[in-house]
Amino acid sequence: MDVITLSKKESPEEKMKDNFDIFFRRKPALILVSLKKNSRMRYGSILAKEVDCTYSHAVKILQTLEDLGLVVFEKKGRIKVIQLTKKGREAADAIDNIQKLIK
Repeated sequence: MDVITLSKKESPEEKMKDNFDIFFRRKPALILVSLKKNSRMRYGSILAKEVDCTYSHAVKILQTLEDLGLVVFEKKGRIKVIQLTKKGREAADAIDNIQKLIK
């Protein structure tokens, strides 16, 4: 017999918790800081190598960061270039400052 699971709608509190949790994971934080530190054109495969994760994992993280308004994608030919938004730069600055405090 197949088991069917129904997805429930997230409450605003649950969604905020999910958004908050992303910053306490190593890879998303590293991606934001990496985008901040390197001003040259950035794209997913390069970021994945820099933070030592798979391309598919990097894309999933970047999609979440886009949903949060922290990054934007700009199509240049066949490549999607990734850039921090103002909000993303502020988040990256905060993460970078925390890294400096705990070193």
